[in-house]
Formats: sequence, C-alpha cells, structure tokens
Amino acid sequence: MRDNLTIGVIHASLPSYFPDEHNVFEDCQKGLQKLCDAEGARLIVAPDRPMNGSEARKAAEFCRSEGADFLLLIHGGFTMGDVAHTLATIPVPMGVWATPEPTLEGDIQLNNFVSLNMTMSIAKKVRDLKKHPLQWYFGAPGSPEIEARFTHTFRALAMVKAMTHARIALIGGLAPTFYNMEVSSNTLKQRFQIDVEAFEMAELTGRMSAIDPSRASAEIAKMAAAATVDGVTDDQMELSARKALALRDACAEGEFDALAVSDWPALQVEPGMHPGAAFTWLEEVDGIPVASEGDLLGAVTQLAAKSMTGKVGYLLDMTEPDLDHGDLLMWHGGGGPLYLADDAGARWINHPMIGRGTEEGPRFGTISDLVFRDGAVTAMRISDDATAIFDMEARVVGRSPTGFSGCRGWLRGFSFAREPASLDDVITTVMGHGVEHHFVLVPGHHHEVLAEFAAWAGLAPLKRLTARNHLDPGL
Repeated sequence: MRDNLTIGVIHASLPSYFPDEHNVFEDCQKGLQKLCDAEGARLIVAPDRPMNGSEARKAAEFCRSEGADFLLLIHGGFTMGDVAHTLATIPVPMGVWATPEPTLEGDIQLNNFVSLNMTMSIAKKVRDLKKHPLQWYFGAPGSPEIEARFTHTFRALAMVKAMTHARIALIGGLAPTFYNMEVSSNTLKQRFQIDVEAFEMAELTGRMSAIDPSRASAEIAKMAAAATVDGVTDDQMELSARKALALRDACAEGEFDALAVSDWPALQVEPGMHPGAAFTWLEEVDGIPVASEGDLLGAVTQLAAKSMTGKVGYLLDMTEPDLDHGDLLMWHGGGGPLYLADDAGARWINHPMIGRGTEEGPRFGTISDLVFRDGAVTAMRISDDATAIFDMEARVVGRSPTGFSGCRGWLRGFSFAREPASLDDVITTVMGHGVEHHFVLVPGHHHEVLAEFAAWAGLAPLKRLTARNHLDPGL
C-alpha cells in the first residue's frame, strides 16, 4: 500500500499578537500529533511563520518537499491576507484552523477567527474549490468537536491516497456480459493515476501448477484451522490453497494493492474450481482486496474501504429484498473475509451453483459460508466511471431463514446521509441511479468520513430517491 498520510502545518500570525503567550501553536501541535498517532499519519511543521506571500510560498514548498499530502494553515493570531492569497493558489488539499479567544472581555487577544473568515473568502476568489476543496476548522485543541472534524479529514484523505497511484491486477478480464461493470483503465489512470495491469488466466493457472506441494499442504492446514471443512474434497481444498498462494505471489512480485479476477467461467474448465475460498483467504490473511468477476471499480472501492476501516470489506450483491418485512439480503457466493462471521463461525463448502442440475452435482468450487453478526454496517460503491459514490448505512439483523449459502446477512434500518429510508427507497435509489451490482459492506457507520472523502476525491454523492408508484421522468 501507499505510504502513510503526511500532514504539513504552517503557523501564521502577525508578531504583534499573542499566540505564543496563550500557547496556541504548541497546544494545536500537541492535539494534531495525538490525532496523527491515532490515525497512523505523519506530522511535519514548517520552520518559519510566514508574514507575506513570498514567505508563505516557501513554507508550502518546505511542506511539499517533505511529502505533505495536506497543508494545514493555523491562524494563531490575525494574519495578513497575502499569506492566504498565496497558499490558496497551491493545488493540494488544504485546511485552515482558528482557535477560540482565550478570554471574552478586555483587549482582544488573537483575532484569528477574522483571519479564518478572510482566508475562506479569499480562497473562493482565487482557488478552484470544486477541483481543490478547502476545509475550515474552528475549535479548541483537544475538544471532541475539533478532534472529530480532523479525524474525518485525515481518514478521508488517507482513502484518497490509498486509491491514488494504486496498482491493480486485472486477471482474466471482466466476467462475460457484465457490461454494467465496464470501466476503462484509461479512465482510472486519468481520475486517480491508478495503474491497471492485465493478465491472461493461463498465467495464473500456470502459477498454481508450479506451487510446491509442501506449501499447499501447509496452507490447507491453516485454512482448516480457521473454518470448518464441510463436504469439500481434499483435491478442491488443495486447488483453493494453490490459487491463494499463486495470487499472493503475483501480488508480491507485481506490488499490486488489489486484484480484480474473473472467477468464471474459465476456471471451471481448467483446473475445475471456483476461487471463492482463495479470495476469502487472501482477504482474511493478507488483507489484499480481491474483486470477483473482474470488477475494477469494486477493487477501487475496496481500497478506499480498507483504508477507512483497516480491514478488507465484503463485495456483495443486493440479492433479495423482503418487501413484507422491509429487510434486504446482501449476499455473494464467492469470496469475502471471515472476520464478520456470527457465533456459528464459518465453513468451507462446495459452491452451491457450480454443477447444480448435472449428474455430478455441486461437488466442486470451494467458497466460504457464513452469516454476518448483528451490528451497524455501511454499504458503499464508487460508481459511474469513478465519478460518483453510493453510501448507505444500515444494521445487520439476525433472522431466520438466514439467506443463501455464501457470505450473507439481512439488513434493515437504512439511511442515506443520516436520513431514514425505507426498503422501497433503497431499491428506488439503486435502480434509479443505475448503481453497479457489487457493493462493499464494512462494519460501522461511516457517513461523515465518506461524505468528506467524496468531496476530496471529486465524487458526486448519489442521493436517496424516494419510492413512487409511477414512472419518474427525472430519474
């Protein structure tokens, strides 16, 4: 993965004001360092306080030379507008912070809120805010409100960085006829400088054949210790282990951050398997996202989700709306890590659909089988040629029947942008916006972070559409 997020701080104030007397910069830096430590970010501070535009540019150049992904201008006291005028023209993500006055009577001490106001209004005149947003912050160091604001920003920017310049291996191409998931590698290169490297499936199956038997045996033992093997033959478990090892090796050699793999139909012909269990194992053990069916934007979404939560999400279909109860089954019959399994745990089972209806029956194609534990979740997808984002919060609720064999869970309590939505609204939103049918599900509610991520990444939020009993020509 990419290097950690780097925050570049620039202190600014006229010398006739009192930020040092009130420890403004010192307290701000302590608070930022605490947040950076918690988020795995790096903090650097420009050595000098700029008093004019020329000095402001030098401070910014210092931060950028140290690898700053985000410039944070802290107004310790009143600052002349040419500092903001210069910094606002620098095309990198940027924020501006002012702290409250230390006293609310007598002589004004800092007057830095005015500088915050000045900076934002100057930026509007000289900066392309749609292409290069500018975030403002007002609050005391260490306050819950300011910590929440900065945490959202740091996580959102880390998500952008996790995608930008990422390397994705596309193995076997897009699954046949899945036109809704088509996206050009040129589009991804243009939008986020993502490199997509394409491989024929034969290269991967060749790697599988070359795996040392002792490596495969050791991996099978680890897989069997993590989940119960239920009805899967030794040969199929070995194929799954070989596939996981082959993908792991390919990632290491190519320095890939994620994979998009066409799991059907070629692999069912040769070597006669489904790679779902291998995908699960790579995601669970190595933390490498694997998007099935060659879904490149699914892989990109997974990179963002992993950066946000620290774990690979679940690539799922919206499979069955239960209109009578208002619940939605999210499911996939392929891969998906094991960590969200309920108390029943996970099993390795034969893929229920491969071979179904034949004399041999569904006897090959190993996948993981688990039910999600109850709790808050978010379903998300970067959509529409990497120009939009779907973001829905819900809760997993245990119920019977539990859903189809594979990774699954029933969702209810839906909301978009923290506004409640019915199941009918969810269906209308997905269908009306034409959201591609893979969604990444992660534990927890993350709307604030995703909203800020969308702003920094230039993604349009797909808003809730209200269900209607007639054709809406506006959709």
